[in-house]
Amino acid sequence: MNATPVVVLVSGGGSNLAALLEAAKDPAYGVQVVAVGADRDGCGGVEIARAAGIPTFVCRVGDYTERAAWDAALADLCADYDPALVVSAGFMKLVGPGFLQRFGGRFVNTHPALLPSFPGVRGAQDALDYGVKVTGATLFLVDEGVDTGIILAQCVVPVEDADTVEELTERIKVAERAQLVEVVGRMAREGWTVEGRRARIGRSR
Repeated sequence: MNATPVVVLVSGGGSNLAALLEAAKDPAYGVQVVAVGADRDGCGGVEIARAAGIPTFVCRVGDYTERAAWDAALADLCADYDPALVVSAGFMKLVGPGFLQRFGGRFVNTHPALLPSFPGVRGAQDALDYGVKVTGATLFLVDEGVDTGIILAQCVVPVEDADTVEELTERIKVAERAQLVEVVGRMAREGWTVEGRRARIGRSR
């Protein structure tokens, strides 16, 4: 089986990237990370990629006079590697219509809550503030909204009475990482289809 080419975008330490690279060491996983991109210099994810011998690129918003120009440049850099999937693994920038025109339907992101509940950057804090008993993580196809894309997979994380936001965030991250690795591998090996807002991973029976 030929491995599916994947570009991974990062902004931080790269723990999700590291988990994907570890899984990809097994040929049966079906993924080849062909490049890693970042929106800033010096982030840990880029260093992890370089240490693994994977091509990297940095595309900084501040280097462009307009956000749309950055968006187009990011799309061009990803397209250079002809990926079947682009994975946001802690990438902290919103892409625009130009990027989605080229990679819509194959750009995946993960969010630390059970969407559509608690979108935005405060998923764990919002869950605690609202008093829910379970939260979790959502893997979705990115669209032009904020955390509004079609849902690929979700996993549940219990909220404990004594949880701090840091403790809950860490438990969500562990579940989120495992889900990302599992589902990206399944998408690579089995494909996926979308009908309306319903996504199905795997070939139709």
